Amino acid sequence: MALAVFVVVALIAWEMARGAMPSIQAFGWRFLVSTDWDPVAEKFGALPYLFGTAVSSTLALLLAVPLGLGTAVYLVELAPASVGAAVGFVVELLAAIPSIVYGLWGLFVLAPFLRAAVEPWLIAHLGFLPLFRGYPFGIGMLNAGIVLAVMVVPTIVSISREVLASMPRSLREAALALGATRAEAIAVTLDAARPGILGAVILALGRALGETMAVTMVIGNTNRISASLLAPGATMASIIANEFTEATGKLYLSALIEIAFVLLAATLIVNAGARLLVTRTTGGRRDVAGAA
Repeated sequence: MALAVFVVVALIAWEMARGAMPSIQAFGWRFLVSTDWDPVAEKFGALPYLFGTAVSSTLALLLAVPLGLGTAVYLVELAPASVGAAVGFVVELLAAIPSIVYGLWGLFVLAPFLRAAVEPWLIAHLGFLPLFRGYPFGIGMLNAGIVLAVMVVPTIVSISREVLASMPRSLREAALALGATRAEAIAVTLDAARPGILGAVILALGRALGETMAVTMVIGNTNRISASLLAPGATMASIIANEFTEATGKLYLSALIEIAFVLLAATLIVNAGARLLVTRTTGGRRDVAGAA
């Protein structure tokens, strides 16, 4: 039964590769570096969606890692037991919220706030930077990055907390015995737990790469590449969600399946690397795997 999981994944990969074969044969490696997306002329390129996936996921990690790691340190090192349990429960509860709910929040709550307050301020004060040029749409890469950040914070908090809790208590005691402050003792523990924390971050990246509905609702869905975080964009997952039901031609459908195949490969590689790092740091503790 355990091996059946691997068989299912292998069958999914095989079917995707088979479905993507017409696109692979027609475009080759140009598919990954081309910006063309014209279903009428049957010209397809995935570069805008690769770019959008990379930018939105990177932005999400830049926002989520400091918050998630700080929360994990607080729960393990600073918070009283009762407070730590309550805060930990609330943070992990975020993981149970369906992605469509995050999408609705991003569309009806976050987007108006960004359009009315945040993005005009960014344009006025930081508009000299390419990252913050454009118009305050409220819908775009910035909105998608914030929504993804909120969604991956529970992953970072849960795994980082387990990794920090698994560190030998002698590390903290030895640092304190040598005259280190409490903050310096925490820094020693963080240094020892660095591979596991990195694994948590990479696992969160895998979660961000594959998110579909929430991102589709707030990113704007355009195949243009822009240096501005305020501009609309698209990801590999969002283009599949938007256009799969409209793909009537064989090559059109095959191009979408090839994007899905690339996304599957990237997600599997990222998640496998993250779990290896977490397992190496924690010694393969069962509760860490459950948190992941």
